[in-house]
Amino acid sequence: MHTNKPALAKSFAVLVSVIFLMVPGLSLGTDEPDWHFNGTVIEACSCPMFCPCYFNTEPALNHTKHGAKHFCKFNMAYKVNKGHYGDTDLAGVKFWVAGDLGDSWEDGETEWAIVTFQPGTTEAQKNGVTTALSNIFPVKWKSFEVAEDAPIEWMASEERAEATLGGGANGHIILNKWQGLDGESGMLSNIAYFGAPRNSGFKMMPNEIETWKVGDKAFEFKGTTGFMITVDMSAKDLAM
Repeated sequence: MHTNKPALAKSFAVLVSVIFLMVPGLSLGTDEPDWHFNGTVIEACSCPMFCPCYFNTEPALNHTKHGAKHFCKFNMAYKVNKGHYGDTDLAGVKFWVAGDLGDSWEDGETEWAIVTFQPGTTEAQKNGVTTALSNIFPVKWKSFEVAEDAPIEWMASEERAEATLGGGANGHIILNKWQGLDGESGMLSNIAYFGAPRNSGFKMMPNEIETWKVGDKAFEFKGTTGFMITVDMSAKDLAM
């Protein structure tokens, strides 16, 4: 999703409020601590390679048994490389975001998202991650949930990336390298990743499978968009 669009300059207030209400122990303090987030994501979605959401305000047209419909159903498996929230270290935290951007976000509103943290994540760490998320993703979700903690396995190399949630019972992503020039991984650079002001570039890795297996929102896609990217953002960016 391209964040230069005026429609995506909407307030983060709704998303932030929902997150803090649904994660026990979190509070919307008036004095927000200094924070920094640097994380790498194994990401896949239902759109054909490469996802048009980063260049338009609507996803690809997908054909289902109920007819053709625009949607972008995604899985994101994040690992925090470094960061902090006040005095709380965020390095090593893993979390998963599954959702659907819906048929259009021209008005800044998207369909649904569910966030799951790995077991052992402290409330302070969740607080820091959700603060970062509220700024990296400048949208309003019609439905937003924080699920019960579940184990997250996260493995990546130049050739392959794989992530599982709940041992694969809740979600699963497998990506494979897309070869670019000179045998190097194909890269897409100088394109915004949502609201993050810095990123490493999109490492092209079409998915072997991306699936969400929980509840009535379950889905599965194969051979569609996949990539890895490292994003970086801090509280200092908000003052710029």
